[in-house]
Amino acid sequence: MLGFVVVAAIGLALYFLVKSMNKQMTKIEVPREAELTDKKAE
Repeated sequence: MLGFVVVAAIGLALYFLVKSMNKQMTKIEVPREAELTDKKAE
């Protein structure tokens, strides 16, 4: 029974970590190729 509780807790923690990571990844803005060449030209 203790083993099941530990595995379930790890699975629940992993679920929330993945949700948080996905939210953080959507905040990242990746510069486009055209924007990079425009900045190099300046």
